[in-house]
Amino acid sequence: MLVTVEAHLVNALGADSGRASVTFLGVQRIDVLRFGPRPDGSVVYATLGASRAPMAEPTAMLADPVAGPRVELVLALDEPRDSVLRALAVVAAVPSVEGLVLRPGGTVELGQPLWDGSDVTSVLLGEPSHVPDLVLDGGRDPVRFLTVTPAAGGSTLES
Repeated sequence: MLVTVEAHLVNALGADSGRASVTFLGVQRIDVLRFGPRPDGSVVYATLGASRAPMAEPTAMLADPVAGPRVELVLALDEPRDSVLRALAVVAAVPSVEGLVLRPGGTVELGQPLWDGSDVTSVLLGEPSHVPDLVLDGGRDPVRFLTVTPAAGGSTLES
């Protein structure tokens, strides 16, 4: 399935110009792809791997292995800041590590700078804007590509 998600990202954003893989104990690998720099100097970063499995509500007794929301994250910045790769992977791993569902309007407090030299330690999740939803077959919910916006202040793992 991740091959399809990656092809969808490339179709929407163009060829990637780099990637990093981040692995957390007990969580499958999360890749972060970089698209750009574009002619205006901007760069888009997108996760690949968070949509591997559907997210489950924390109160659910059992997670459905097929149905349920799936997301990847997309962050657009005015200039390259590759030190954001790990922090973006941390946000993408929140459903697996903390058992929370990432939704538009949610915030995630990282407890560390979003990128080197930044004082931003939280992000706001928004409706997809850079990449349209990817419809999946087999009764699976579509993959949504939530916009990540650096936030000046945030609350702890609200989703």
